[in-house]
Amino acid sequence: MQDLISLEIITPLGMIYQGNVKLVVLPGSEGEFGVLKGHASLISSLKTGIIDIEKEDSSHELIAVDSGHVKVSETKVSVLAKGAVWVGGNSDSEIAQKLEEAKELIKSMSSDNAVLASTFAKLDNNARQR
Repeated sequence: MQDLISLEIITPLGMIYQGNVKLVVLPGSEGEFGVLKGHASLISSLKTGIIDIEKEDSSHELIAVDSGHVKVSETKVSVLAKGAVWVGGNSDSEIAQKLEEAKELIKSMSSDNAVLASTFAKLDNNARQR
């Protein structure tokens, strides 16, 4: 059985993601970092960017966040985000709508063109792979 870590992503509007995952890559204030089960405990601030979630079946989910904090323990990752948009859905039009919402959220929080370009590329690449 695959070693999984519990992940929860919470905004002021409530829980937007909860589940057991293989890997989560977070947009830390000092750069992206990945977390697997057994990771050393830490607390970090998050910058505007994408949370990349690798699920048990190796598929990926993307969640755009504008800012927040993460608490990591050996078995759990808890993200508290000011705002977040899950990029996904059951149809191409639903995914396209969420993709635009995610881009708007990120645009509203960042004026750094390099961050915007990198984040948008990640979103667009994931949308094309679906």
